[in-house]
Amino acid sequence: MSTRRSPLAMAVLSLVSEAPMHAYRMQQLIKERHKDDVVNVAQRNSVYQTIDRLLRDGLIAVRETSREENRPERTVYEPTGAGRETLKQWMRTMLSTPAREFPEFPAALAFLPALEPDEVREALQERLDRLRSRLSALDGELAEGRTFLPRLFLVETEYQRAVLETELDYVRELVDDLRAGRLTWDFRL
Repeated sequence: MSTRRSPLAMAVLSLVSEAPMHAYRMQQLIKERHKDDVVNVAQRNSVYQTIDRLLRDGLIAVRETSREENRPERTVYEPTGAGRETLKQWMRTMLSTPAREFPEFPAALAFLPALEPDEVREALQERLDRLRSRLSALDGELAEGRTFLPRLFLVETEYQRAVLETELDYVRELVDDLRAGRLTWDFRL
């Protein structure tokens, strides 16, 4: 059986390969390490669902279950041999093969005539403000991280920054084209 690859499944396998751990610790580490910028752990249940799937597919196993005083029962997981091999295979594939993804922003760009040009320009101007804010936050994270982390642990943030800067440049040009009338339409979907 082939387990469906996902960023969260990859993160769980990677974390239990680093050290056996329970679900709550996995979620904590993802957030502490700012990996929640690239792995969606907003819903704790998604971590548990992913663990259940990896268990069912034999990629992780229960190492132990314990209960500390006044604490809920905690199950600690570890990778299986198949899990370690699957992690390596997923990593090679995710690094080597661009995925066909369907983010919201390009989809919205594909249907610009649903709005008037001025509405699009205003919305894109808001996006510019948010992109600038996010870029500033990433610059802060990188500056802070570089003081105590090897670059290896910052490369995904460097990538996010590069993509964000490119998007910011593109949206800025699009707003300028809308403002100058170089991009316009007089119909609506």
